[in-house]
Amino acid sequence: METMTLILFAATVLPLICTPGPDMLFVAAQAVSGGTAAGLRATAGVCLGYVVHSTLVALGIAALIAASPVLFDALRWLGVGYLVWLGLRLLRHALAAGRLTLQDVGHNRPLARGFLTALLNPKGMMIYMAILPQFMTAGAGIAPQAAALSVIFIGLCGLVYTGLSLAIGIMGRRWARGGALFGGRGRRWAEAAAGAMLIAAAGRLAAN
Repeated sequence: METMTLILFAATVLPLICTPGPDMLFVAAQAVSGGTAAGLRATAGVCLGYVVHSTLVALGIAALIAASPVLFDALRWLGVGYLVWLGLRLLRHALAAGRLTLQDVGHNRPLARGFLTALLNPKGMMIYMAILPQFMTAGAGIAPQAAALSVIFIGLCGLVYTGLSLAIGIMGRRWARGGALFGGRGRRWAEAAAGAMLIAAAGRLAAN
C-alpha cells in the first residue's frame, strides 16, 4: 500500500479513537480505580479484542452479524449489560467501609475485561466495515491490505489508551500520596468515578 494512503487512514481513524466511547471510558475507569498498571492491562485487552474484530472481518463473519439486526442488537445489549454490571460493582465497593485492596474489586482481571469490552462493542466492528474498505485498492491483495490497516488502527488505539493510562496514573499517584487513595474518602471517590464512567460507557453504547 502507498504510504500516503496509510497516513490518510491514520488521520481518519485517530479522531474516532480519541472520541470518548466505551473503550476509552473503560480504560480510564480501570486506571482511575487500579492505577497505571490496570489501565495498561485494560489497553492490552482492548487491543486484543480488536484483533478478533479484524479476524471476523477477514472471515466475512462481521458482515453476517451487521446484516442481521437481531444479532447486531443482541451483541450491543450484551455489551451494555456487561459495562453496567462492572460499573455497579465498582459503585457498590465505593460505598463499602474500610480499606480496599486491588484484588477486592478484581483489578487483577482488567486484561480479560478489556478484551470483552472491545469484543462486545459492535461499533468497533462497524468501523472496520465502513472505513477500512475505503482505503483498500480493488484488485490488490485484500488480506495484506486489511492486515496493514488493522495494525495501524490497533496501534493507534494502544498509543492513545496507553497515554491516557499514564496520565491518569500520574494524577492518581499525586492524589494518593500518604496512602489516601485506597483508604477513606479518596478511595470512595476513585471507585465512584470509575463506576460512573463505566455506566456512561454503557449509555454511549446503548445510544449508538
